[in-house]
Amino acid sequence: MYAKKIKMKYGCRHSNNLQEIDEIYVDGCTNPGFFKKSVLYDFLKKNPGSIKVYIYPYPNVVPALSSNGEKYVRSESNNIFFDNLLQLPRI
Repeated sequence: MYAKKIKMKYGCRHSNNLQEIDEIYVDGCTNPGFFKKSVLYDFLKKNPGSIKVYIYPYPNVVPALSSNGEKYVRSESNNIFFDNLLQLPRI
């Protein structure tokens, strides 16, 4: 499965903060569409390595927790300045 697009929280369209992603479009599954980051967090805890970012080198999407306990997702580090998820098209 691939993460192909992101929706940012209202008023955060140009933000480069992963925690301000609201939903992520996932393709390659039986029900492609936008999913809330907390839903993807839970899914990835049970199914690690099952979603990749649709940008070369296709890093895995991994679950993460903010300092205040908010569930979100990020991509595995690959020495770029901004996370690969933030490079996806924004809706």
